[in-house]
Amino acid sequence: MDYRPRPEDVRFLLNVVLDAPARLRALAPFAEVDEALQSQVLEEAARFVGEVVAPVNREGDEVGCRFDKGEVISPPGFRAAYQAFVDGGWPALSAATEDGGQGLPSVLEAVLYEWLSAANHGLTMAPGLLHGAYACLKHHGSDELKRRYLQKIATGEWLATMCLTEAHAGSDLGQVRTRAMPQADGSLRVSGSKIFISGGEHDLTPNIVHLVLCRLPDASAGPKGLSLVLVPKLLPDGTRNAVHCERIEEKMGLHGSPTCSMRFDDATGWLVGEAGRGLAAMFVMMNSARLHVALQGIGLLDAAWQKADAYAAERRQMRAPGAVPASRGTEAADLIAEHPAIRRILDTQRAWIDGARTLAYRSALMLDVAAHDADPKARERALRWCSLVTPVLKAACTHQAFHGASECLQVFGGHGYVREWGIEQVVRDARVTMIYEGTNEIQAIDLLVRKVLPDGGAAMSAVLLELRDTLDASRDADADVQRRLAQLRYLGTTIAMSAHANPVLPYEVADDYLRVVMLTMMAWAWARIEATGGTDDAGRTRAAAAFRRWVLPEFEMRLGIVKRACESLALSHAAAEGVAR
Repeated sequence: MDYRPRPEDVRFLLNVVLDAPARLRALAPFAEVDEALQSQVLEEAARFVGEVVAPVNREGDEVGCRFDKGEVISPPGFRAAYQAFVDGGWPALSAATEDGGQGLPSVLEAVLYEWLSAANHGLTMAPGLLHGAYACLKHHGSDELKRRYLQKIATGEWLATMCLTEAHAGSDLGQVRTRAMPQADGSLRVSGSKIFISGGEHDLTPNIVHLVLCRLPDASAGPKGLSLVLVPKLLPDGTRNAVHCERIEEKMGLHGSPTCSMRFDDATGWLVGEAGRGLAAMFVMMNSARLHVALQGIGLLDAAWQKADAYAAERRQMRAPGAVPASRGTEAADLIAEHPAIRRILDTQRAWIDGARTLAYRSALMLDVAAHDADPKARERALRWCSLVTPVLKAACTHQAFHGASECLQVFGGHGYVREWGIEQVVRDARVTMIYEGTNEIQAIDLLVRKVLPDGGAAMSAVLLELRDTLDASRDADADVQRRLAQLRYLGTTIAMSAHANPVLPYEVADDYLRVVMLTMMAWAWARIEATGGTDDAGRTRAAAAFRRWVLPEFEMRLGIVKRACESLALSHAAAEGVAR
């Protein structure tokens, strides 16, 4: 039951729903990237993922990584699979050609990493930060650092890490204590400890490039005093740097990926970007990583759904209640796939997969528009979309990955709780996606408190109006989405007004607000899928119905929670004023 990518599903969403070929051809770097080339890349990526990456997933989970005197030994098959990944040019898919890349669109890389995560989340963690490290170094690195490291990172010859977290400072980066001392030759000596470093030590590549958040001696307190330093495992002369892996964590899941506790003992490094501007440089990595974590969520949910759907189509139990669908025949009446409770689970998860994919792929397209469109206003609109939608996707898709995978496990009954079928691994592996790259609660706060409220909801309103303009009000489904878009716009205004009276309120309702945004955008996505003939496919037809029946009603619940919180605040203030008078 290894994962198998389904390029035909992706092609429909890209080519028909999102009109990706035309959008990309309008951008100068991709003028020659036609539909045929995109299809060829997807077909080859699907073959590689299915034949090379997926088969070593189970052993990666059961054997895991091994720690031996500061060294990490990868699970069987991982080194060969990763080398095949490099040899095939997959790490460099969207990197610039001058850096050894293929110069292809970000959306193709997005699909690739979704499939990789679905097939083998543990192995995919290794190259998972390459795209972010590459972008960070390309935008903020000195010419000398680019000369030494950029192409090695772009091609995956060397892997990279992001060293943020310290034991006393989880998400509060302002408490980072790792120090960097300037040297006469322009280098820095870095000292301190970092925890939860994915791939901090391994045997997949000879060198590992660590991007370390730390403080220079004259740095101010808090997050604004942080700098970013590149600290390689091997120095340019080939000698080992003073970077040590002290242990790897024993985790609930992701056994194929070493999560390391790292120590830097006057390790040699070089500044990336400006001193005291480390977070600005780091967030080039973080924002890219957050979209890819959303794609991890979609991929893991798809992996769980594939297993559950295949099992339900073969497992026979008591006769399903109600009429047997004519297309399946009476001999299928005792398949659990025909039972309404199982059908609801499967169709609901498929609804999430297709709807979330549409939004994630649109976001990846917007990354290319933001980077390459000749129209500055188009670039501005694309950046606005990515800024607002990335935290929504990261939180909502990873939430659904874990909870939806758990629902898919339910389809197996007791068989799902044992290792034989592999579904329990997906549940375990998916759980961490709700935590790393900024917890889902932080994503919600980032969205509402830092991005929506400061401008009174103007940026979010502009995004929602753009979505509205793609709809046809004469269609009932589109008219319903337009109504929800209007409700969401008004909700932002309501929260902004209430926040003046109680600044804590936005933090309390941030999760609910994010869910309202995601459900609204999913409604838009499904309206587009149905309008472009998506329901010609029987599975997608059931998913569309499941979205309306079982997913979208949460919109009213979440909307009500936020509105009641705001109304309760208004009533309490009115009562207080009455007492004062």
